[in-house]
Amino acid sequence: MNKVTFNEERCKGCGLCVDVCPRGIVVILADKLNGKGYHPASVSDQEKCIACAMCATMCPDSVIKVEKDV
Repeated sequence: MNKVTFNEERCKGCGLCVDVCPRGIVVILADKLNGKGYHPASVSDQEKCIACAMCATMCPDSVIKVEKDV
């Protein structure tokens, strides 16, 4: 299964990854704050991920890791 993970403690919640996800599964966690006081991004439905890595490419802070199922 493809897998996307976020380093939520380093994420500043800019939302760029949300905007570029073709599946619409990257979301900002409105009910969670990281140690820096930001609402981090996460994946709502891991099974729908196609591992296109658009989110990781767009992330200015390199907090996203994409693993493609081979």
